[in-house]
Amino acid sequence: MIFDEIPTPEAAGAILVHSTRCGDRTLKKGLHLTAEHVASLVASGVENITVARLEPGDVHEDEAARLLADALAGENLTVKAPFTGRANLHAGLDGLASLDIQAIDAVNMVDEAVTVATVPSFERVTSGQMVATVKIIPFAVPKETLDLCLAAASTSNGAIGVAGFRGHRVALILTRTAAIKDRVLDKTADVVETRLASLGMHLSRQERVPHRGQELAQAIKTLACEHDLVLVYGASAITDRRDVVPAAIEQAGGYVDHLGMPVDPGNLLLLGHLDDTTVLGLPGCARSPKLNGFDWVLQRLAAGLQVTGRDIMAMGVGGLLKEIPLRPRPREQTEDDQDRADRRAGVAALVLAAGQSRRMGPANKLLIPVDDKPMVRHVVDALEGARIETVHVVIGHEAEAVKQVLTGHNVSFTLNPHFDEGLSTSLQAGLAALPDDIDAVLVCLGDMPGIRATDIEAIIRAYDPSEGHAIVVPTHQGKRGNPVLWDRRFFEAMTSISGDTGARHLIGENEDLVIEVKMADSAVLEDFDTPESLTSRQS
Repeated sequence: MIFDEIPTPEAAGAILVHSTRCGDRTLKKGLHLTAEHVASLVASGVENITVARLEPGDVHEDEAARLLADALAGENLTVKAPFTGRANLHAGLDGLASLDIQAIDAVNMVDEAVTVATVPSFERVTSGQMVATVKIIPFAVPKETLDLCLAAASTSNGAIGVAGFRGHRVALILTRTAAIKDRVLDKTADVVETRLASLGMHLSRQERVPHRGQELAQAIKTLACEHDLVLVYGASAITDRRDVVPAAIEQAGGYVDHLGMPVDPGNLLLLGHLDDTTVLGLPGCARSPKLNGFDWVLQRLAAGLQVTGRDIMAMGVGGLLKEIPLRPRPREQTEDDQDRADRRAGVAALVLAAGQSRRMGPANKLLIPVDDKPMVRHVVDALEGARIETVHVVIGHEAEAVKQVLTGHNVSFTLNPHFDEGLSTSLQAGLAALPDDIDAVLVCLGDMPGIRATDIEAIIRAYDPSEGHAIVVPTHQGKRGNPVLWDRRFFEAMTSISGDTGARHLIGENEDLVIEVKMADSAVLEDFDTPESLTSRQS
């Protein structure tokens, strides 16, 4: 191809390289100049013009783009008519982009004049969406170059295609323990069903069974006979191939292909089979509608694509989903103020300040000055410093005096008339006073003046029920302390506690849902019940 600036009168038959003003109109680049165009340009005072002329063996950009797009096009694609050296390929239906990356790379490596751009491999696409574009950079390419590109494309039987969603029949099994209430399972099932429906899949049956191997194995065996895909959402996360869910798959006569995936959230996904039915053990994040590793596997299965353990192991690059806007909320520890506000919004705080503090003697320990302010005010100040919007202080013993020292603080007070019956009554009164839309509660003791706002923020950051982090416990040097954050699923169990005890035993009963947060000092371990302990602290 000849590319040069020439006298305008000689330009007839050439290709206009740059858009040029001609009288009251603009001649667009790529235009084949006719004698009429040339006469108008001359009349407009254009003396010289840059043009391109095809030589023998050159293929015009539009023809080259069309030929290459046709060679690359696989199933369920439509190639649009080329223009300005570009041919676009559009999806013919909803599905996943199915790409032969090696073949596409081979085409792009032939010559800088020829380019192929696509959406990412396995990207979800909708009918009519552009999946790829072929662009010829100059106005023409040598036939030899095009032939090399066509040969590279032909190594694949349609290097660019769309695997359409196929409408599989799906069963969902949810296992349960005493701590998990029906409303939690209902929400999980709703999220899973919505996710399936968006992929054209039908949730035809749902079963709820105890989180025990024998009952789960029987459910898997029964449902696998009638469905293309069986999903198992366990009451606790799968942590080992010998855990309840993988063991039940094998007990049912199936096998585990792969446990775990390099995608976060989604690490604890399990891939298994029972005869021709795929069985997936779901990660905790499957109960969240946000993008996670389960989506990547489910989408491929919905499109009829085989998923192997090696396929899952290859998902690591790009698999850090927690930090991307598409989830849609980034979750790094250096969050900005809006991110922190979003996370705090669903968490309320209860300050238990109703006790008689008998071991402290005649004084109410919560009113004793520590570093020049009453002990209970240290806790409330820390909550305000962490910007917790909903703070309830449970009062009982010397209620008016406690209210007085907290004058000016943005807190609500809940009176526990049965404070002399023990800590559990304060917990019950406080939980009953919380708004219905609260997701979790941070239970704080009123006699922990060393607690800081940064401690509370660290606890709230760790709360992530979609990842199985439903109980957050601060620790120091291996010892568990307070305050403890509890997901809403535990509220009912917490209100059934009696006597002078808290909810500590629920932590031991639900270890799979506990996340520990290491603290730099011992403030989370220190409460003050006696004059000696307080004197030691102040010395």
